[in-house]
Amino acid sequence: MLDHLALQSGDVEAAVAFYTRVFAALDIREVMRVERREGLVVGLSGADGFPHLWFGPLVDPGIRPVHLALTAPSRAAVDAVHTAAREAGAEVLHPPRLWPEYHAGYYGVFLRDPDGNNVEAVHHTFPAG
Repeated sequence: MLDHLALQSGDVEAAVAFYTRVFAALDIREVMRVERREGLVVGLSGADGFPHLWFGPLVDPGIRPVHLALTAPSRAAVDAVHTAAREAGAEVLHPPRLWPEYHAGYYGVFLRDPDGNNVEAVHHTFPAG
């Protein structure tokens, strides 16, 4: 359902470095970079190569954190995101665990990105049949 999401960033390069490092286990990588009059705009993709996640310069420096959940291909990938986040010095809001209040197979880690957003890596396991 989601085609793309654009987030304002106080430091686009730092945001891109954070997401490509911390979410590398989800195959997140830079695929487009455009210099605009307003500043740098960078598009990131997952395995499909399409830029679904964009970072651009601040338009409004007010408080505007969002929650962004990125799909992980496995629980091991969620754990790898957690490890990479800790190595990057990111604030871990909730370490990886099952979240049965969402559904029995919801496994996620929640982090704070450099701009204060609540970002998550989540893997869904559903019962067979």
